[in-house]
Amino acid sequence: MKCPFCSNLENKVIDSRLSKDGNVIRRRRECLDCERRFTTYERIEDVLPSVVKKDERREPFDRIKILNGIKKACEKRPVSIDTIENAVEEIEREFQGFSEREVKSADIGERVMKALYKLDEVAYVRFASVYREFKDVSDFMVEVQEVLGEQKEDLKE
Repeated sequence: MKCPFCSNLENKVIDSRLSKDGNVIRRRRECLDCERRFTTYERIEDVLPSVVKKDERREPFDRIKILNGIKKACEKRPVSIDTIENAVEEIEREFQGFSEREVKSADIGERVMKALYKLDEVAYVRFASVYREFKDVSDFMVEVQEVLGEQKEDLKE
């Protein structure tokens, strides 16, 4: 592991801990050259499908893009980072089990919207407004009215 401070390849592991869900190992390391400490995270590399973009380009599945999109939508909302991480893990697991070798970016976007709808309706509408490329306020209002309509239905049940 290369030291992020001096780029030396020699270091020692000071502490290793398993995450709560058991999917990640956190390691505290110390560089043998500059003696500074840093943290690394180790996770099993999973086979994930390639993502087919709108313009037909292909790129690797990137959980960080999903994480950043959900974080941005949840900015200044009462949603914890742990809740966001769990949602991203769930989405990633879903696509790990995907039988196809490619997945459309639209399918990922729709799955993210479902997760956001469960987490926070304001975050959902924020994400939807960007993802669905609302052209004007009327498009935005239609989405908000659908959310409000579903809330009324939930209250009746």
